Amino acid sequence: MKTVLSCIQPTGHIHFGNYFGAIKNWVSLQEEYKCIYGVVDYHAMTHIYDHKKLRTTTWELIFNLLATGIKPENLFIQSLVPEHAELCWIFNCFTSYGQLTRMTQFKDKSAKKGEDDFISAGLLDYPVLQAADILIYRADYVPIGKDQVQHLELTRNIAQRFNTQLGEDFFVMPEPLLTEIPKVQSTADPLRKMSKSAGEKHFINIFDDEKRIRKQIKSAVTDAGDTPAETMSPGVENLFGLLKASEQLEAHQSLLEDYNNGNLKYADLKEAVADGLILLNRKFVERRAELNKNKKQIKSQIKYSAMEIRKIAQETVKEVKDMCGLLNVKF
Repeated sequence: MKTVLSCIQPTGHIHFGNYFGAIKNWVSLQEEYKCIYGVVDYHAMTHIYDHKKLRTTTWELIFNLLATGIKPENLFIQSLVPEHAELCWIFNCFTSYGQLTRMTQFKDKSAKKGEDDFISAGLLDYPVLQAADILIYRADYVPIGKDQVQHLELTRNIAQRFNTQLGEDFFVMPEPLLTEIPKVQSTADPLRKMSKSAGEKHFINIFDDEKRIRKQIKSAVTDAGDTPAETMSPGVENLFGLLKASEQLEAHQSLLEDYNNGNLKYADLKEAVADGLILLNRKFVERRAELNKNKKQIKSQIKYSAMEIRKIAQETVKEVKDMCGLLNVKF
């Protein structure tokens, strides 16, 4: 069975952009592949963060992922597998500084900093840690969006350079798993992605109160003044996308026909979208309530799964250190 690896930073919250854009796909992949999913708390340290809340948001995200259908045996927390950091250092020695400075996300994030703001070496180096996250489990596939292709190419480049310099085809070349990923935009501003960082009105938490979900969809932007004639506006397109992603396919088809015939009522579209999101929301809320009854047991279960997943990482690092002429600890 092929291995799929994907990771997420511990923000705690999951909004419908996260769910439709990645996590829904993670859940379905579990039926076809050996899946390893990580909550990467080391990555959360590359920018200014609240160290007092990191552990809390990490566990919050774990429970939220379980509520969406991720299996506990497929989950690990990055800081429980320190071999990630060890392999990252080794990979630093197979990665050029120039490559890292050309990474689009680093250029974008560092450009937004003022002259007096702190840019950590971790921000520059986190693609190397990301490569370690992937290669340490010999992952065959990584489910990604088009905006992440550059990082996977760096991972493949590091693996190739390592293999070439050490004279052995040790690391497999991970392939992108480019599935149809819905583009979920903010309902308040459909020209920008749904995002927690943009403010409360720009995201919908999958565990939100039903009234808030209906209110947010009801107030969703539809028409934009600069939309060309006979072109679906970004706001309406976003609502149809949410309706399809929530698998309300009959309503989607019917309302799309109304749109094409010029008979669409935005109120009907918004009501259908809200209904679809709330159906999912209720399922997630119920699952989360059940999980909350056994927090101690579930935390132990995740620590155990991390320990089992760590065995793969330990074996990889042991072999890598042998190949590099480094020493391995023997007990």
